[in-house]
Amino acid sequence: MAATLTLDRQRLVMIGGKGGVGKTTTAAAIALRYASQGHRTLILSSDPAPSLSDIFETPLKDTPTPVPGIPGLSGMEISSREVLKRWKERFGPEIYEVVSSFAKVDYDFVEYIGTAPGIEEEYMLNYIMEQVQSGAYDRVVWDTAPAGHTLRLLQLPGVFLDHLEAATKFYMNLYSTFDKLKASVKLQGGKRTLLEIIAGWRELSRQVINFIRDPENVANLLVTIPEALGVRQTERIVRELEENGLSVHAMVVNYVIANADCDFHRRRQAMQRRYWKILKERYGRKIPLIATPLSAEEIKGVAQIRRFGEILFMNGSVW
Repeated sequence: MAATLTLDRQRLVMIGGKGGVGKTTTAAAIALRYASQGHRTLILSSDPAPSLSDIFETPLKDTPTPVPGIPGLSGMEISSREVLKRWKERFGPEIYEVVSSFAKVDYDFVEYIGTAPGIEEEYMLNYIMEQVQSGAYDRVVWDTAPAGHTLRLLQLPGVFLDHLEAATKFYMNLYSTFDKLKASVKLQGGKRTLLEIIAGWRELSRQVINFIRDPENVANLLVTIPEALGVRQTERIVRELEENGLSVHAMVVNYVIANADCDFHRRRQAMQRRYWKILKERYGRKIPLIATPLSAEEIKGVAQIRRFGEILFMNGSVW
């Protein structure tokens, strides 16, 4: 039965899946639809090898950049380097102030702290949450990194909390040692400040986790292909998302051969239908599945993106 994609209330749409299955194309079509409806929309890619600039045929940067010819749509390709830079700008000075109050360290120490488990991922999620909550945009579409990166990113808030707990104990023990010398080394203020910073990070982690898990504000959209590797990856992603308290809003199955007109295409179509049946049997009852056709042309530029979006949102699945 044909299905159409509905994304009416969610302010953030996360597009996930393995590499090479059409995640960016799907994200671009969703963002274009939002902007065409009058929503102030940001499409953001955290893929280490982003292609938003290519598909929209305009250079995008680490900051929101208006997409020419599409009123209300801005795009950005944010790198891990930029995320770490923004994290250092926000937290670096206070970290250095506290640590340098009882240890002689260079400011490069902040760089070392920035390599702690989960900090980059945590701040990436926080940055995206800030974009959604800032009021600058009505909708944010997040073209995530390939599956492995994204799952790690979604799992790491818990790892980050563990790291902060260990850090808290370390600094408390460190303070206890210096407390014996408090006549000459006064660390009381530094201790409170440090623990306050760590508590603030812990609260930030909780806010991010609660935000990402809220289906009223966040929709997880998986993109896959009707092939063995695509199906296996999808199974793993769905399982791990559910283990982390996240549900799948819909699944897009790209590159479907809708009309087989030669022996080669008939054989591939038969293969694809086997995997489509597997996906339907496993997920069709609880997750809408939208099949989109393999295009003879590359989907690039506003006209092609819009046409692809019509299949997602209006025409329904081709299978």
